[in-house]
Amino acid sequence: MRVSIIGAGVAGLAAAAALAERGAAVTVIDRASGQGSEQCSWWAGGMLAPWCEAESAEDDVITLGRDAADWWQARTGAVVRRGTLVVAPPRDRPELTRFARRTENHVVLNADGVAALEPDLTGRFSTGLHFAEEAHLDPRQALAALRDRLIKAGLTIRYSADVPPPADLLVDCRGLAAADTLADLRGVKGEMLILRCPDIALSRPVRLLHPRHPIYIVPRGEGVFMLGATMIESGDRRRATARSMMELLGAAYALHPALAEAEIMEIGVDARPAFPDNLPRVTAQDGRLYLNGLYRHGFLLAPAMAERLAQRALPIREGAA
Repeated sequence: MRVSIIGAGVAGLAAAAALAERGAAVTVIDRASGQGSEQCSWWAGGMLAPWCEAESAEDDVITLGRDAADWWQARTGAVVRRGTLVVAPPRDRPELTRFARRTENHVVLNADGVAALEPDLTGRFSTGLHFAEEAHLDPRQALAALRDRLIKAGLTIRYSADVPPPADLLVDCRGLAAADTLADLRGVKGEMLILRCPDIALSRPVRLLHPRHPIYIVPRGEGVFMLGATMIESGDRRRATARSMMELLGAAYALHPALAEAEIMEIGVDARPAFPDNLPRVTAQDGRLYLNGLYRHGFLLAPAMAERLAQRALPIREGAA
């Protein structure tokens, strides 16, 4: 079967991998230039954290996301498996209690336990939660590795292209751009920072809880960190606000004062596609299959949704190898 996929972000490349592994001849096109920053996936946190996300997400997020780390590791080798650490300042201790109550698969740590996991946080937090089975990756490295793998396997990926070649199946993975045909798709704006701070070292994603401004910080290596957590109901894909930047940096300072001296390397903003229930869907409409609505769980849920799409398009025949 010949398949054309529109969109070379995380959804499109994951779908390409799943379909190619079932024997499809796949071509991926994207109107972007291929520089990366034009795509929502470029600004992702890369946390493969289904149990943490269950604090505010549906149970399906755990079901769909629990095998994501294995999927990405098998195809990119880019996964870091050191879990997630969740902490809160003393005044926000009730937030940590609430988080623990709403999640599972974690261990409660005392101050020594927090310090053992992250020595640079010694003395800063009296308790924390460690989700040991979670993982993370660098989205930019992971997508580049997946793209290279697909090209080496014989797939065609074309950038600065708008017209898909003729195919037996057309798959639409355009993200928020598909709102032109998916009427209930909306944008949820996210803003983030890339910081360089060689004065501290973290080996895993750390979530700092706060009633209004929770953040996460994800290590990218060599003193570089991704800082994010904003969620604004807006389809605005370009404008970062001073308020969000102040909230992010203020919370980062609460995590560790050394971050006040960090170099701001990048400010990123984009709008993530979401359906009303904030869960992704594979749907058929107007002669094409859509994979969309990954919301803020792109790298976590794309593998399972890509496999779901591939099963729908190319079901494995009983008795086949």
